[in-house]
Amino acid sequence: MKVSVSFLASKKPSKDIKKIGATDVNYIHVDFMDRTFTEKKSLSFKKIIKILKITNKRADIHLMTMKPKKYIKDFATLNAEYITFPVEIKKDIDKCLEMIKSYGIKCGLAISPETDVEELSPYIKDLDMVLVMGVTPGAGGQSFKEEVLEKIKKIRQEINIYGLSTVISVDGGINDEISKRLEEVDIVVSGTYILNSDNLQEAITKLR
Repeated sequence: MKVSVSFLASKKPSKDIKKIGATDVNYIHVDFMDRTFTEKKSLSFKKIIKILKITNKRADIHLMTMKPKKYIKDFATLNAEYITFPVEIKKDIDKCLEMIKSYGIKCGLAISPETDVEELSPYIKDLDMVLVMGVTPGAGGQSFKEEVLEKIKKIRQEINIYGLSTVISVDGGINDEISKRLEEVDIVVSGTYILNSDNLQEAITKLR
C-alpha cells in the first residue's frame, strides 16, 4: 500500500514537508479549498508552490472546489501525478477529466461519505483514481466514518467488473488501525496521524 501525507492540519507546513521529505512516503497530498465546496479555505496556490519546492516528492492534488476547471491549469505546473476533484460538482466533469489528462497527469474523482457510489459509474472507465473521503471534506483530525468501508467495497467491485487499473485512495481519519482494514485500497492519505507522530517514518511504515 502506498502512503500520501497531507499537511492540511499542519501549523508549520514548510517545516513538516521538509521532515516528510526525509521519509520514503510516496506522495504529498495537497488539499486546495476556495470555500465553494467546503466552508474553509486552504493555503493559496502561491504558498503551496513554495511549500512543494522544499521536496521532490510527487504531489497528489485534491481540488476541493466546485470550480476545478478554474484551477487545473495552475496545479498542472506542479510535480503532480494525480489531480482529483469532487464528483459532486456534477457539471463539466468530462471536460475537467480531459483537461487534466491533456497535461499528462492522471485524473480522478473524489467522493464524499454521503454521496451514492452510483454517481461515479458514468465516469469510472475514464478514471485513474477514485479518492474516497473517509470523513466530511474540509477539516483535518476527524474520525473515520465506518460506513465508508462498504462504499470502498462497491467501488472495488465496479473497477474489477470492467477489469480497470483504477486505484482507490482513501483520505480522512486514517491511522494504523484503520489502514489494516483497507485491504482493497491502493493508497491511504494521512495527515494528523503522521505529523503528530514522534517518528514520521515509523508511522508511515505502520500504515503500509
